Amino acid sequence: MEDFSSHGGTAKSSGTEQFAKGLGWFSIALGLTEVVMPRALARFIGVRPQPVLLPALGLREITSGIGILAQRQPTLWVWSRVMGDAMDLALLGAARMDRHNDEERIDLAAAAVAGVTALDLLCALLLTRQPKAMEQTVKTITIQRSPDEIFAFWRELENLPRVMPDLRSVRRTGERRSRWIARGPGGKRIEWEAEITEERPNELISWRSLPGADVDNSGTVSFRRAPGDRGTIVRVEMRYRLPGGSLGAAISRLFLQAPGQKAQLDLYRLKQIMETGQVTTTEGQPAGRPASTSSLYDHGTTRG
Repeated sequence: MEDFSSHGGTAKSSGTEQFAKGLGWFSIALGLTEVVMPRALARFIGVRPQPVLLPALGLREITSGIGILAQRQPTLWVWSRVMGDAMDLALLGAARMDRHNDEERIDLAAAAVAGVTALDLLCALLLTRQPKAMEQTVKTITIQRSPDEIFAFWRELENLPRVMPDLRSVRRTGERRSRWIARGPGGKRIEWEAEITEERPNELISWRSLPGADVDNSGTVSFRRAPGDRGTIVRVEMRYRLPGGSLGAAISRLFLQAPGQKAQLDLYRLKQIMETGQVTTTEGQPAGRPASTSSLYDHGTTRG
């Protein structure tokens, strides 16, 4: 199975993203200074030499900077800079209480850090409020069945919860329209209306969600006969925008399976159902087989 996942959006970065990249480079430059010249920096800000603390803070800055530059929407990394700024201000406040340090220089350093904090906070808020770009994932798998069999199974949309465990139900509301209910992150109920935008029998089905969907999504599934009479190559391309904004999406990817990973497992289930009539599972009865709304597949007529 092939896997291609990417962030959507335009090639040109937005002004907010450019703002974040600038903070990323600043973070790396500051971090390198703290790591390479801790004693000189300590004298500059008016504190006693900090041979361990400043390099540690420098590594934090470098990590944040690399994280910001590596991500197209680096919301979490910019928020990490805001938290780091708060830590720096607290450390400078504690240093000011030490009579061996230069209070005037520390005050100037604190003012500079406060200015940077304001910039970091502004950028973090802009990124959090910015609509999340559509993401894309592409999966392919070869199934030992003919294109018309797999197309027929997929086109009967009520079959899809058998393939996608997080999908609770699919109900047709028209010839090309349907209502979907799924289980989202944290067990949240997610609903959307969808319509088929293009259909070529035994070849292709394209769809998109309608306005008001909890999760904006669209995609195409195609069915192409594999060379050498080896079955059918099923290719699924999905585009989606996770709920909860960019911060919520980033947290979902940290603690839960991303939609791309789920799509891969779903295609393996489709392969098992089409080739063997059941999905291998350790839950419930070992040979248990969920029923679908299609008598063709409920009665085991998966032909070779």
